[in-house]
Amino acid sequence: MSGQEPPAGGGPEAASPPGETAPDEAPVDGSAEESGERDQPQNAWSARRDLVDHSPRTMKVGTHSRFGGGYTEGDQHGVSGGRVTGDVVMGTKTVHHWSFPGLSTAASASGEIPRGTLERLAASFVTAGDMFDDLVERLRRDRVLVLSGARFTGRRTAALMLLHRLGADPVVALDRETGPGSLADRFTARDDTAGGTDTARGYVLCDLETRRGNALRETHLLGAADRLAEQNAYAVITVGPTAVLEDDVSAADWRPPAAEDVLAAHLRTRTTEETVARLLGLPDVKEFLHHGHQLREVAAFAQLLGRYAAGEVTEQAVADFSLVSLESQVQEWFEEDEGAVHLRDKAFLIALAAFDDGPYALTAELSDLLYGFLQQTENRSRVPEIPVFGTHIGKRLQLARARRYEDEEHTEWGPVTQTKAAFHDERASLVLLREVWTGHPSARPALIAWLRHLADDGRPLVRTRAASTVAVLARTDLPSAMALVIEPWATSNRFRHRLVAVNSLTLAHHIGTPNIPRILDAWSTAGDRRLRWVAVRAYALIGPERPAQALAALRDAARALYKRFGDPDDFDVEMARELAEAVELLLLSPASSEVLDDLLGHLDDERAVRDLSLGGFVNACRQTEDDQRYGTPLVLQWYADAATAGDRTVAEGIARLWRVALGDPACTRLALDSLRDWVLAASRSTTTEWALAALLPRLVTTPTEYQRLSHLLRTMPGEDGNPPPEVAARLLSTLPPS
Repeated sequence: MSGQEPPAGGGPEAASPPGETAPDEAPVDGSAEESGERDQPQNAWSARRDLVDHSPRTMKVGTHSRFGGGYTEGDQHGVSGGRVTGDVVMGTKTVHHWSFPGLSTAASASGEIPRGTLERLAASFVTAGDMFDDLVERLRRDRVLVLSGARFTGRRTAALMLLHRLGADPVVALDRETGPGSLADRFTARDDTAGGTDTARGYVLCDLETRRGNALRETHLLGAADRLAEQNAYAVITVGPTAVLEDDVSAADWRPPAAEDVLAAHLRTRTTEETVARLLGLPDVKEFLHHGHQLREVAAFAQLLGRYAAGEVTEQAVADFSLVSLESQVQEWFEEDEGAVHLRDKAFLIALAAFDDGPYALTAELSDLLYGFLQQTENRSRVPEIPVFGTHIGKRLQLARARRYEDEEHTEWGPVTQTKAAFHDERASLVLLREVWTGHPSARPALIAWLRHLADDGRPLVRTRAASTVAVLARTDLPSAMALVIEPWATSNRFRHRLVAVNSLTLAHHIGTPNIPRILDAWSTAGDRRLRWVAVRAYALIGPERPAQALAALRDAARALYKRFGDPDDFDVEMARELAEAVELLLLSPASSEVLDDLLGHLDDERAVRDLSLGGFVNACRQTEDDQRYGTPLVLQWYADAATAGDRTVAEGIARLWRVALGDPACTRLALDSLRDWVLAASRSTTTEWALAALLPRLVTTPTEYQRLSHLLRTMPGEDGNPPPEVAARLLSTLPPS
C-alpha cells in the first residue's frame, strides 16, 4: 500500500441503480457469454425480490411491499421471517407403523363378502347427501352402475353400500381381471338356496381393467343388465379417472363425503357421543383434518383415536399419525410393483414437489424434462420418449392429491393470473423430495442433471425453485448436496449459477439446515473469488438473524479488497458494489436498527469500512415502496416512523448518515441523486413531502451543508427537463438560515 486512495468507482459510486445493469457489464469472473446466451448480472435488491416472490409456501421469506425496520402493516422484510418447516418434516422419518385400509392392491380372486363386513361398513358409512340416494335409484333402474372416482376416495365402500341399500344379499366380489367383453358371463345363475327367490343378489367389480382396444362399451353394460334382470340382481363396477370408456357409457362420478363427517361416523361406532365430541376438538385431530387426508387414512385414524380414548396409545402417537400417513403415501408412489405409478407420473410428482403452488403448465413442462433424464438413467442407449399429449390435468392432480386453482403470479412485468397446482398437504413437497433423495439414490444423477438445467433457465421462478429444491436436499443430506450441486454452482463462471447457489444456501439456512453460517464464513476468505462473491450475497440474506456477525464479515471482506488494491485500473469494482449492496439489504431488514447502530459505530474507521457503510446507505435510500418509481422511499418512511414514535436514536442516526454521505467526495454525487429522487417523490405525495420537510432541517449543521442543499432545491430539474417542481421551493423554506 502506497497510501493511494481507491478510485471513486471503488466506493459507494460503484453502486448501480436498482433494477438496472450496465449494458456492457460482465459477470464477476469477466465471462460474458456461455451457451450462446447472455448471462445478465442482477443487483442484490432485485435478486432478493425474486427470491421473495418465487420461494415456495413452505419457506416463504417475507414480502417487500412495506418497510418499517421490522413489521409494518403485517408485512415483513428480510429472509428471517416466514415459515420454518422444522425437524418434524425434514428430519429422520417417523418410526411408528400402522396399517392403512386399502393400501394394498385389490385381491384378484372372486368371493362372497361376509354379511358382517357389510353391516360393519354400513354402521360408519356417510351417504354425503342426496347424491347417494340418486345413485341408489339409478342402480335400481339400470341394474348395473359404473362408479368413477379417484383411488382411496371410498368408491369401493360406496359400491358395497349401494348394493346393501337395495337389499342385495349375498354380495359377490368379482375378479378384477374380468374384461369388459366377458362381463355378462360373470353374472351366473343364482343359487336359490343362498338367499331365497325374493332376495336380490349383488356383484361388485372393483377397478375394472380397460385399455385402448378393450374399452368398456354400452353393449357390454346392456348385456350385463339383461343377465342381472333375469336373476333379480344388481352390479356396481368401479373405475378410475383414467379408465377407457366409450362415449356412450355414462359413468357416475363419486364425490367422497367430508373427512370430518367420516371420522365422526367411525368414532361413533367405537365410543360415546360425548367422547366423540371431545376427540374431534383435540388440536391434533383438527390438524389432521386440515391436511386433507384420504378416507382410508381417516378410517385408520379413527381406529387409533378409539385406542387413544381407551388409554392404549399415547397423545404423541395421535400427533404423529398425520405425518406417518403422508410418508406412507409418498413411499407408495415410488414403489416398484405391478401397481406402481408410471415413471412419467413419478417425474410429475417430483416436479410438483419443486414447483408446488406454482403454474401448472410450467410444472408439466419441466416434469417432462425430468422424465427424459430418468429414462436415460434407466437405459442410456434409449432415446427419451415424451408423449406430446399426455394425461389430462385433472387426472394427474388426482393422483398427486393436489388441487388446481387460479391465482396471481409475480413476474418482472407485474402480477399475472395463471392456473396453478398445489398439494392438498403442504408438507408433501418436503417429504417427497426427502424420500427421492435419500430413499432412491439411483434417481440422483437424473435429478442433479435436471436441477442444473433449471439453474440455466431464463425464468426467475424456475431458478428460485431449483434453489428451494436443493435447500431441501441440503437439509436432508448436506454433504452430498454441497458436493454434487451447490459447490459446482458456487464456483461456476456464470452469474446465474452462483446466484442459485446463494439462494440455495439462504433457503437451506431458513429451514434449519445446520452449519450454513460456518460455510459462508469460510468462503468469505477463500482464495476463489467466486466463493467470496457467493458468501457476500448470502450474508446479505441471512444477516438479519445475526447482523453483528454479518457486518463484521462484510467489513473484513472490504478491508481485504482494499488491501489488494494497487493499480486503480485493477480495483475490483464489482466486488465493492456487491459489498455495498449487502449492507443495503441488511439496512432494509428486520434488523435495521441494529445495523444502523453498527454502521454509525464504525463510520470513522478506515476508508474501506467508510465506503462500505456509505455505499450501503445510499443504495438503501434509492429503494421505494413496492419498487415503484415514485413510491414512498423506504428509508424516508423509516425516518418518519421513528420521529413520530419518538425514537431519537434512529432518527438522529439516519440524519447523520445523510450528512456524512452528502459531504463525502466519493459519495456526494450519488447522495444528491438520491435526494433529488426523494424530492420528485414528494411532488406526488403529501405524506412524502411532510416526511422530507421534517428531515431536511436535520441535514443542515454548517454553511456548506446549507449551500449544498439549497443549490439542489433551487436548480434541480423536474421530470423530462422541466423546471424544478413547486415542492422544491416549499422544501427550501424548511432549511434553517445559512
